[in-house]
Amino acid sequence: MNPWLLSIPLAYLLGSIPFGYLLVRVFRHQDIRETGSGNIGATNVARSGAKGLGLATLLLDLTKAYAAVTLAQHLAPGDFDLAVAAAVAAILGHVYPVWLGFRGGKGVASALGVFLALNWQTAVGILAVFLIVVTLTRFVSLASILGAASVPLFGFGFHFVELRTPIAIGGFLFIPLLVILKHHANITRLISGTESRFGSSKSRKVAA
Repeated sequence: MNPWLLSIPLAYLLGSIPFGYLLVRVFRHQDIRETGSGNIGATNVARSGAKGLGLATLLLDLTKAYAAVTLAQHLAPGDFDLAVAAAVAAILGHVYPVWLGFRGGKGVASALGVFLALNWQTAVGILAVFLIVVTLTRFVSLASILGAASVPLFGFGFHFVELRTPIAIGGFLFIPLLVILKHHANITRLISGTESRFGSSKSRKVAA
């Protein structure tokens, strides 16, 4: 069977597993979509008062995306275009999961997972940017946005040879752009000065 026909749907389905929603539903008997920002991602889960579930959500969202790319790499070793296409499919699955009416997360942890599978140096660079920004500002959204914006810098730096095809280049630009666009409301609040900082005891309206 053509590895593209198998890898892309599987990557989407893996990416679409809504771990944040499932964990909160199972362990707290709540719908995370009715809490805080309504986002199913790790930050909103943690802000809801379930920090352990938030961490679990982060790790599981990262792992499912990593697995989606790794599977594509296993089915077609050396096909970097397929690996990148699977990465895009996994992110789209997370952001637009068929199981939740195509309303999912913002793709931050999953994006880290796919880049960890594509090239661990790129993932480390992205994570470093995220950790520095969130440590200095406590704005998870700003850290996520700047981490995503750094993807082309690290990606093209570490993937100079591989990033020669339209699919590979497009994937390395599309994923961070989608993550940034999903933070459009956060960007508005950051500009207006109304964005919540992580750990703040005030409003829980915002989640990255």
